[in-house]
Amino acid sequence: MTSETKTTITTRLARIEGQVRGLSQMVEDGRYCLDVVAQVRAARAALAKVEQVILADHLGSCVEQAILSGDPEQQRRKVAELIEVFSRSDR
Repeated sequence: MTSETKTTITTRLARIEGQVRGLSQMVEDGRYCLDVVAQVRAARAALAKVEQVILADHLGSCVEQAILSGDPEQQRRKVAELIEVFSRSDR
């Protein structure tokens, strides 16, 4: 992961951490259910963006290196890793 991506991800995750703490407080305070749901959806969207940034970095570095290496085994391994990660998330 590039240092720029690490900084971006760290910042986003800190913000998400604050959102989740805010969600706990909303529940404790007995806030209106749909307000809580709206904040849950916002936190999920923020996590999805983190995933997108990490995946883009991975494709632009690790997968690109495998392609440029010309090594079919390394290329297959990188594709298999992606397939595994996405199939795990569907469980």
